[in-house]
Amino acid sequence: MGGVHGTVDAGFEPVRDAFVRNFGERGERGAAVAVYRGGRKVVDLWGGVRDVDGDGDTPWESGTAQVIRSATKGVAAAALLLLHQRGELDLDAPVGAYWPEFKAHGKDDVLVRHVLAHRAGVPALDRPLTPAEALDPDLAAAVVAAQAPFWEPGTGHGYHAQTYSWLTGELVRRVTGKAVGEWIDAEIARPYGLGLWVGLPEAEAARVGRIGRIEPPAAPGGLRTRPKRNVAQAYADPASLTRRAFGAIDPLPDENDPAYRAAALPASNGIATADGLARFYAALTGEVDGAAPLFTPETVDAARAEASAGPDRVLVVPTRFGLGYMLHGGASPLLSPGSFGHPGRGGALGFADPEPGIAFGYVTNGMNKGVTADPRAQALVRALREAL
Repeated sequence: MGGVHGTVDAGFEPVRDAFVRNFGERGERGAAVAVYRGGRKVVDLWGGVRDVDGDGDTPWESGTAQVIRSATKGVAAAALLLLHQRGELDLDAPVGAYWPEFKAHGKDDVLVRHVLAHRAGVPALDRPLTPAEALDPDLAAAVVAAQAPFWEPGTGHGYHAQTYSWLTGELVRRVTGKAVGEWIDAEIARPYGLGLWVGLPEAEAARVGRIGRIEPPAAPGGLRTRPKRNVAQAYADPASLTRRAFGAIDPLPDENDPAYRAAALPASNGIATADGLARFYAALTGEVDGAAPLFTPETVDAARAEASAGPDRVLVVPTRFGLGYMLHGGASPLLSPGSFGHPGRGGALGFADPEPGIAFGYVTNGMNKGVTADPRAQALVRALREAL
């Protein structure tokens, strides 16, 4: 098993085999994957070392958690959709109805649904925030509110890589009076027993591994390990919207810094176990341990109805988004056309596929260069498709 531990139900052995191969063939250092079907866990695997730069003395354990980067965006989207489901937030209302300062510079007509679908037009900032400024939610929200849009809001889409943190977080605070991480913990994570945090409590810090970049060998089976050339070129250009969107915090924070992990950046710094991420998606779409689904069928439909499609002004390649979730497509292949979820740049992936009742979570400490379609996660998805 190559240092891999855990269990799989009969029929899901292809997922185990793919997970093992990730260590031998795709440079995996430490990772975990979990799959739920019909609210019951059918895959629960982990292996390798907890810290990407570790020497093996601290193995990855069943409760090890990791930074999931942009996979956090699916959790932030759930917060806004739940507030809408409860009648506290209108998706078709202007953001300025809840956050008056946001109306500056022609953003009066930015709707809440535009924020969720990456159509708000503010993926970058005229002046990037320092890491310390980015961790101050009041200051960062004020900077985003004062930012002029980069295109007419609602007329196109571009991935709001970093600014999604303050757009969603400030809406939650304006509607509920609570910080976004506090609200997610009270309304989503704790009620459903999730190993998932947006703002890591000090008591949980010891279970989180160190994250870092890896250079994996070429992946077999034609799986892409590097961004397409046009994406790489755009990211290399300091003046491009791609580079400016990902560089809205400059320099990028140290993701292993306890202060960074304790802050709440719902676009990028969520921390989860693989089980916590999979269980989150299981709870969105179905019963888990007798608890009612978080989303009604109508909200599930809203989450995965195509709201943005085509050339992405930030990611350059064509992308598809529902309300806060990436949808199955070339940029981010999921299980089937009915799937919705979110990858994390460099590795993590979580999604739900309601028709077969599947929820999937994968976390890793080794970050690849790719943005949306990590070859290790894709190998697991392909194996899951085979198992089904």
